[in-house]
Amino acid sequence: MSFPRYPKYKDSGVVWLGEVPETWTVCALSHRYQVALGKMLDEKNITGQHLAPYLRNTDVQWGTVNVVDLPQMDFKGDDLPRYSLNRGDLLVCEGGEVGRAAIWEAPLEECYYQKALHRIRPLDPGRESVQFLYFLFRAAAAVGAFTSSGEKATIAHLPAESLRRHRFPFPPRLEQVRIAEFLARETGKIDELVAEQQRLMGLLKEKRQAVISHAVTKGLNPHAPMKPSGIEWLGNVPEHWELRNFKHAVRSIEQGWSPQCEGFPAEGTEWGILKVGSVNGGTFNSSENKLLPPDMEPEPMLAIARDDLLISRANTRELVGSAAVAERDYPTLMICDKLYRIRFQPNTCSPRFVSHYLGSGAVRGQIELGATGASSSMLNIGQSTILDLAIAMPPFQEQLDIVGFIATETMTLDVLTAEAQKAIDLLQERRTALISAAVTGQIDVRELAAS
Repeated sequence: MSFPRYPKYKDSGVVWLGEVPETWTVCALSHRYQVALGKMLDEKNITGQHLAPYLRNTDVQWGTVNVVDLPQMDFKGDDLPRYSLNRGDLLVCEGGEVGRAAIWEAPLEECYYQKALHRIRPLDPGRESVQFLYFLFRAAAAVGAFTSSGEKATIAHLPAESLRRHRFPFPPRLEQVRIAEFLARETGKIDELVAEQQRLMGLLKEKRQAVISHAVTKGLNPHAPMKPSGIEWLGNVPEHWELRNFKHAVRSIEQGWSPQCEGFPAEGTEWGILKVGSVNGGTFNSSENKLLPPDMEPEPMLAIARDDLLISRANTRELVGSAAVAERDYPTLMICDKLYRIRFQPNTCSPRFVSHYLGSGAVRGQIELGATGASSSMLNIGQSTILDLAIAMPPFQEQLDIVGFIATETMTLDVLTAEAQKAIDLLQERRTALISAAVTGQIDVRELAAS
């Protein structure tokens, strides 16, 4: 669809805006809106006299606000009007993904906000559309307008004074409303298409998981005689498969080392320590490592060789116990203390078969049951969780056949998944471009908003 342009334009004086319609006003945000940071959390001063929920940075995502299981702190006296939220307030992240914003629709009768957030209110509500401003923030954040101001900091922040100085384009209010209505409608259509592709990716992921799980627990021959495994979560297995524990096939299991390393990866012949993120859902990524400082001696015995099975010892609930196989030798990369390296007896156990087995649904459940930790954000599994795990082991050649079958079947599913992801990326690019063009006046949607 092609869109008309405005009759005349003028230079906005703002690099990321370029030219804007001649009738629009370009000014600092503080000329039109009040910008206020939230309350600093002080657990020592919590008395419980007037506990109330408050929003954190992570509770504000683009266009949505989480109100489930919010923390609480005291708000009293001057705090009540100063940090309260009213319907229609725009909440903007001060740190993290700076500029990320959402409109408060007042799903809670009483709620406040923490210092990591800005609360933005129009000075004259009859003059502004907060919905239009929300889309302006989406456009500004997309081009890095909030992170390219020259602020010197190791972590990006958007101080209140800096935000107040940011210059934005403001059309007359009715025009703001029409632009916001147009974008809400059109981006809603795009979001529906994205959701369809995401549902497709979810189905493909389930199909992939089902193919792998069936192959590594039931085999490839649908007519093979079966026998009870004697293990409830494993069920029946092919009659000729051997039931055993992992430890009977393992030649060695090693846990790595985590010295204080540099914050950038090793290159060439430099020694590096693999991070736990190098093993993610069956894929090994050797670039996920940290450079070993030159004053530290490496441990060559902990280096990675081809066909080593790597298992994440400590990770999130979704990834603890995740396994992957090294496709080649990495003689200068060592495992960290959050990884196990397992080597098997030759020609008895295929590491790729075991990697698939560890990723199957029933086995994942057993690994999670054996994990320990105070929080799902970081769980641990001991060596015994892996070594004592039951497995129905096919003959070695059959393991290789199963690995080959899985590679062929999942390749097709992975291609379809990549196509769906490409479609999502294109839709999101169109969404971003449409928002930017509308709120900066590069297209005229006033008549289209009413259609």
